[in-house]
Formats: sequence, structure tokens, C-alpha cells
Amino acid sequence: MKKILVIDDEWNMRNLIKIYLTREKMKIDEAGDGTVGVDMASQSSYDLVILDIMMPDIDGWEVCYKIREFQNVPILMLTARTDITDRVRGLNLGADDYLTKPFAPEELVARVNALLRRHEIGQSSSTPYFIQGGLSVDSVSREVKVNEQLVEFTRKEFELFHLLVCQPNQVYTREILLNQIGSLDDFHDLRTVDTHVKNIREKLRKSGLPFNPIKTIWGVGYKFNKAEDRS
Repeated sequence: MKKILVIDDEWNMRNLIKIYLTREKMKIDEAGDGTVGVDMASQSSYDLVILDIMMPDIDGWEVCYKIREFQNVPILMLTARTDITDRVRGLNLGADDYLTKPFAPEELVARVNALLRRHEIGQSSSTPYFIQGGLSVDSVSREVKVNEQLVEFTRKEFELFHLLVCQPNQVYTREILLNQIGSLDDFHDLRTVDTHVKNIREKLRKSGLPFNPIKTIWGVGYKFNKAEDRS
């Protein structure tokens, strides 16, 4: 049974979410404010957090930031605000998906199930530690290093690169990569993937990595550039 934490100051919203997710055989814990939500997340292990942004004590952005300091749980943010900058801010703080109020309960259920599946796939496919040619990728600490020097990746960059590293024989289309890194409907622009790949390559090059870590498969997508593939 999946364990979900719902952090929202509106009882009606928490109750609606609880009704629909309970039907999916999920166990729901509730927090009526951000401070309580952070405490609950720090004291128990959850499979997913549903987090409202506009709350009276500390807002959802701060809650998201605090949870990300100690737990790599999928986070679905809820808001009545439609400003694109708010969505970008949430994603940059570590949110995995974003749903605007009002929403259809069926869409909430679908998004929750999709996030849970994506997280399970990432967990099952991940290798604890990878090292090759001075490059190391740690799945637990979520760190990428070149010759033992830390390379600063954004969350999206790490997830994309980690996916490629963990499945070095797999060629991924841009559509699959976009879905795997959890981009929202509003960001379904395939150029987003190209931008992430460009940034990853540039950061690793500047850090002294002596090879291009991501191979372009023209007309298809990308794969990890294994030693035997390099010319």
C-alpha cells in the first residue's frame, strides 16, 4: 500500500484527495499547514507528497525546499495560480509535477499514479555507483564527479544523465526523456531535452572529462557514450 502525505490548509481539498486516493488503495496522512507537513515528512517515509503552495504559515515553495533537504520523495504541487513563473519556481525547487486548481479528481489520480510509476522505475533501474574514465555517478547521494571533483547539476540534469548512465545500451528518444524527467504539459517542448544535454556536456567538459558523455543517435535521440562506442 502506497503511503501519501497531503499538505494543504483547506480541509475540503484534503478530504477530496483522500477520498479518491483511498479508492486506489493508498494510505493518506494529512497536514493542515506547512510546518506540520515538514515534521511529518521528516519523521516518516512516504511514497509521494501532495503539496499546496498557498498556505498561511510557510508556503509550499519553502516546504518543498525543506523536504528536499532530507528526502528524495516525489512531490506534486497544487496551486490556484496559473503564472508560468510560479511553475518554474516550483520545478527548480525540486517539485516533480504541478497541478492547477480546480482540477478533475481523475487527473489527480492519473498524475499520482504516473509519478509513483516513474519513481519506481528509477529506483529499480538505478545502480548505486558508476565510475568510468574519471566520471562517477552516485545514485544515493545524487552526485556527479569528475576526477573526484563535484560537478553541480540541476535536478533535471541529474535525472536525465542518471537515466542514460544506468541504461548504457538503451537509446532514448527525446519524448521518452522528457517524460522520464517529469516535465509538465506546459513544458512539452522537445528542445528542453536538447538544452539539458547541452548543459550536461558543457559542465562535464569544463570539469575536465576527456570524452563526450552523451552520444547523439541522429534521427532517434541520445544514449550514454560507452568506452567501446568512442572513436
